[in-house]
Amino acid sequence: MRVAVVGHVEWAEFARVERVPRPGEIVHASEAWEDVGGGGAVAAVQLARLAGECLFLTALGDDDLGRRAERRLEELGVRVEAGSRPEAQRRAFVHTDAAAERTITVIGERVGPHGDDPVPWEELERVDGVYFTAGDAAAARAARAARSMVATVRAKRALSAAGVQVDLLVASASDAGESYTGGDLEPPPLRVARSEGADGGSVTALDGTVTRWAAAPLPGPPVDAYGAGDSFAGGVTQGLAAGWDLSAALELGARCGAACMTGRGPYEGQLGR
Repeated sequence: MRVAVVGHVEWAEFARVERVPRPGEIVHASEAWEDVGGGGAVAAVQLARLAGECLFLTALGDDDLGRRAERRLEELGVRVEAGSRPEAQRRAFVHTDAAAERTITVIGERVGPHGDDPVPWEELERVDGVYFTAGDAAAARAARAARSMVATVRAKRALSAAGVQVDLLVASASDAGESYTGGDLEPPPLRVARSEGADGGSVTALDGTVTRWAAAPLPGPPVDAYGAGDSFAGGVTQGLAAGWDLSAALELGARCGAACMTGRGPYEGQLGR
């Protein structure tokens, strides 16, 4: 079985605080660290830990942070194939509070791979499952060559321009920036998963049938919510790539999201094989 991610990377700075500061307020961090982040990167590491390897097609800034991001992903077991951009690597600043919630400030535009980047697009034809988070229309069409395709709703502009139908679109039931309504994509996704966090979520099929999945219990105390959603998407992608039915794939995704919550940053708690 082979899995892949087509998507984006951020270099993230993390600060643990008692609570997010109010306007005009100064708060002190009890600890701070840096790591590679972004939805594409987090899902790629989760898939590498589940499947043993993961191909990650992305784009990186031509600067020190872009090179650090590539080295770190390789350390985490991901095979990185990246187009280069003559610009600064996209960055993020993350507050993690005492309730383990994360609040993110992103610096720079989301940068994904383009279809004319010199990366091995042809390998996606031999991939069992792919997760798509960012890229242009040509990148989305290349991703559709995989046997199963999961995508985040944040990539709907590229998906719409590509005119491809995804097997599962991951959205949010509460976050306006990650919402999906009928007609947003043509052709419409075969299924739309709307996450409700600790309450699990629902899946709406193309025929309007709605089913639900339950959140998995956390395997330890909650530490950090950063990366939980993309770890969930990685787990679902893995399940579908393995040929599991949707309920089993969602159960694996829920376990991945719950495990991620119990570690500092996106990788310390991620579920392994």
